[in-house]
Amino acid sequence: MASQITVSGEKLRARPVARPGELLEAVPGLIVTQHSGEGKANQYFLRGYNLDHGTDLAITVDDVPVNMRTHAHGQGYADLNWLIPETIGTMEVRKGPYFADEGDFSSVGSVHIGLIDRTTKGLAQMTAGSFGYRRFLGMDSVSLGDGSLLIAGEAGTYNGPWDNPDDVRKLNGLVRYSQGTATDGVSVTGMAYANKWNSTDQVPQRAIKSGMLDRFGAEDPSDGGNTNRFALSASVAQSDDRGFWKANAYVVKSELDLFNNFTYFLKDPVLGDQFHQHDDRLMAGANVARTLNGSLAGLPMETTFGVQSRYDAIDLALTDTFQRGLLSNVRSDKVSEGSLGLYAQSTVHWTDWLRTIVGWRGDYSAAGVTSLFNTNNSGHVDAAIGSPKFRMVLGPFNKTEFFVGAGYGMHSNDARGATTTEDPVDPATKLTPAPLLVRTKGAEVGLRSRIIPDLDTSLSVFLLGQDSEIVFNGDAGDTSASRPSRRYGFEWTNHYRPKPWIDIEADVAMTHARFLGSDSDQAAVYASLAGYPDAQIGNAPGNYIPNAPAMVASAGITLGERTGWFGALRWRYLGSSPLTEDNAFRSQPTSVVNARLGYGADNGWRIQLDVLNLFNARANQITYAYGSLLKTDTPYNLCYPIQTAPTAVCRNGVMDYVLHPVEPLAVRLTVSGRF
Repeated sequence: MASQITVSGEKLRARPVARPGELLEAVPGLIVTQHSGEGKANQYFLRGYNLDHGTDLAITVDDVPVNMRTHAHGQGYADLNWLIPETIGTMEVRKGPYFADEGDFSSVGSVHIGLIDRTTKGLAQMTAGSFGYRRFLGMDSVSLGDGSLLIAGEAGTYNGPWDNPDDVRKLNGLVRYSQGTATDGVSVTGMAYANKWNSTDQVPQRAIKSGMLDRFGAEDPSDGGNTNRFALSASVAQSDDRGFWKANAYVVKSELDLFNNFTYFLKDPVLGDQFHQHDDRLMAGANVARTLNGSLAGLPMETTFGVQSRYDAIDLALTDTFQRGLLSNVRSDKVSEGSLGLYAQSTVHWTDWLRTIVGWRGDYSAAGVTSLFNTNNSGHVDAAIGSPKFRMVLGPFNKTEFFVGAGYGMHSNDARGATTTEDPVDPATKLTPAPLLVRTKGAEVGLRSRIIPDLDTSLSVFLLGQDSEIVFNGDAGDTSASRPSRRYGFEWTNHYRPKPWIDIEADVAMTHARFLGSDSDQAAVYASLAGYPDAQIGNAPGNYIPNAPAMVASAGITLGERTGWFGALRWRYLGSSPLTEDNAFRSQPTSVVNARLGYGADNGWRIQLDVLNLFNARANQITYAYGSLLKTDTPYNLCYPIQTAPTAVCRNGVMDYVLHPVEPLAVRLTVSGRF
C-alpha cells in the first residue's frame, strides 16, 4: 500500500525524543503521548483514533506481540518502555485491515520492529539532563561459534518537572544469539526489564486556575506503579528452491501494579478514588509461515500460508486503595485465553504493471474467566470470524505507482467483558456481555511517486469502520459499549533527500470521525442532570468521537553523516479534537519542537545535545473532559455529608477539562564511545 513504509534503526535514532515509545512517531500520522508516569504504556493516536494504550495498533518486537489482551488497565495495552533504541534494526509500518498475516489489534495499523544481530564495535554511552534524567548504556557483540552474541544493558532515572517527582528507577537488558541471515538463519533472544515510578496523573483545569494546584502538581501524590517483563524468543528462517519458510516461538512473563486516581473524590468523598490494577501474566505463542513460488496460467505467483497461535494465562485484580493501601476489593479474576489464526494470500503478477494480492484470514478465540468474588461473572466464551483481503498495485508509470486496498478485520474485546453479567460494584445491576470479537472494515486508495528527483511522496485516502468501539473499563471493572463508528480521511507523506547529508520529511493527515446512529442512553443521562449545569454540560448526546484528532502533522530535517557535525530539528502537531460526544469540550492544539546538535569523531567518540520542547510550549500531552469531584467543588457539599443533589449529579461530578501538560524545555547531553 502507499501508506507502507520501512524505517531504519539509524533514522529512528536520529530523532530527538523524550522516551522510547516516541520513536513510533516516525510513522506518518501517528502521535505518541504519555499522561501519567514514565513506566506506563504510552497513548497512541492514528487515523482519527484514540488508540488508548494500543487497541487497534498491533505492535511486535522481533515478531513477539507487545499488545496485551484482557489487560488490567486496557485492552491491547502496549508498553514499549523496555525497548532499547540502540538495538532496533528496522521498523516496518502497515496501515489498514488489508493484510492477511495481520491479526488482532491491527485494523488501524501495525508496527513491526526488528532487532539488530550484532554491532561492528562496542558502545558505551552516558546521558545526563534536566529534571534528574540519567541514562547509562552498554552494548557489544562477540563471535560465538558460527554466529554472534549481542549483549546490551541500560539503567536510567528521571524525576521530571513534577511537584511530586517521578523517581523513575529503570533497568533493562538484552542478550541475543544469531547466525546466518534474515532469510537463512536462526536467532534466540532473552530480555529482562524492571521499572518503578511515581506518577502525576491528569489534573482538572479548575484546580490549576484556582491556584489549588500548580500546572505540574498532583492531586494524589501517591499514584504510581511498578512493572517487570521477562521474555525469551527464538526464530528460524530458511529459503529453498520452492520458496521460503519461517517460524518463531516466544514466552513472556510480565507483571504490572498500577495506582491511579482520575476522579479524585467522586466515589469516596473522604479517602478519595485511588484504585489499584494488578496484571500478572504468562504469554506464549508460536507462528509459522510458508511461501511458495509458482504460476497461475503461466503467470508468476507467490502464495503464503500461515498459522499463528497464542495463549495467555492471566491473574487480574482491581481494588480500591488509599495511598496505595488496600481499602476494598472490586473484582479479581483468573483468565485463560487462547487464539488461533489461519491465513493464506496469493500474489499474481498479471503484467509488468499490474499485480493483485488476494487473501483470507480466519481467527478463532476462546477464553475462560473465573471470577473469584462473583461466580455469576465467570464463564467460558469463544468466537470465530473470517476476513477477506484484497490489494492491487498498478505501475510504475513514470516512477509512479497506484494502490488499492480493501478488507475486513477484527479486534478482540476483554474476555471479562464477554462473561460479565453483573456490575462488580452493584451486583443488582445487570449487564449485557460484550462480544469477544468485533468486526472492522476498511478501504484505501493511494499513490506513491518519485517523479521529482530525490523526492518520495505518497498520498492515501482511507475509510475505516467498526461495528462497535466496545471498551472494557479497567478502572471500574465493567464494559462500556459505544455505537458503530466511521472514519475517513487522507495522509500525505513527503521525504526529500537532495544530498546524502540532508534528509527532509513533511507529513499531514486529516480525518473525519463520527459515531453512527443515536445514543438514547446518553440522552437519558443528560436529562437526569437537568438543573445542574456544571454536571450537565458535555453530557448531551452527539455523534462526535471523543479524542479523535482531526489533524496530525509533522516535519523535520536531519543534517550530517556518520562523522563530523550533525543536527536535527523536528516539529509535531496534534490538532484540536472533541472531548465529548456533543463537542461541548474541545482540546487545544499541541505543537512541540525538539532539536539536536552534535559531533561525531573518526575514532568513534560522539557528543550530542538534545533540546526537548525547544520553544517551551505551554501545551498539553493530552486533554480529556469528564466528570470528577474535588472537595472545593460546590456539588461536593451538595452530595456529602448530607446528599441534597440528585444521585445522577453526585455520580457524575463536575464536567471539566482534565489535562497532563507537556514537560517544559529540557536539555540532555549524551557522550558515547565506540571501542
